[in-house]
Amino acid sequence: MLKKTLTILFLVVPLLATAQKQKPKNDSSYDDRPLHFGFSLGLNTMDFKIKPSQFALNPDSLFPEVATLNPGVNIQVVINYRPANFVDLRFLPGVSLGQRTINFYKNKTLVNGNQKLESSFLEFPLMLKFKGARMNNVRPYLISGLNFKYDLAGKKEYDDATNIYLRLRRADLYYDIGAGLDFYLPEFKLSIEAKMENGIRDVMVHSPAPGHPEYCNAIGSLRSQIWVLAFHFE
Repeated sequence: MLKKTLTILFLVVPLLATAQKQKPKNDSSYDDRPLHFGFSLGLNTMDFKIKPSQFALNPDSLFPEVATLNPGVNIQVVINYRPANFVDLRFLPGVSLGQRTINFYKNKTLVNGNQKLESSFLEFPLMLKFKGARMNNVRPYLISGLNFKYDLAGKKEYDDATNIYLRLRRADLYYDIGAGLDFYLPEFKLSIEAKMENGIRDVMVHSPAPGHPEYCNAIGSLRSQIWVLAFHFE
């Protein structure tokens, strides 16, 4: 559901701005400074791009598939530098929390013991914000950049008590793309932003769990994909 909402936002962001009638403009002196700060709250859904291994193509082997996506949260600090009128350089360090579940099937039958993989990311996105012309108290923009994430929930060793037979690498680099709207209010600016984050690295640790190699062997590669709906207060 969140994916559909974000896709719709990507399409309607420019249309919302151009539909504005002329109104008195709120003061934007806080936005015109070379450097300003803020904070961000957001919702996310974390996903995987799974490439099954050759073992998974065997009817007697397990076949991996991402289950229903779960919502997570993002909390960030906003540091915004304005080198030009229509371009901002943004650094948004923070944390993001979420969970992904991988189900395994054998002969199209769900196998007991789905793999719930929790993530607690420290993230350090460095973004370029390309702003359109301001329409009254609204301005559309596009966002793009790189985001280094470090997963504090990544496990160094398997834990027999949890029945989790997959491990994820802690570090990954993402490329982010998105769009949003700046709303200029009397005392601050509210930005609503939809963004997609794509992990570059195969984050799976290809070292099978003792006694349960079939889970790891079923996956050829595992790359992260995260959808974010953020609310920036600046």
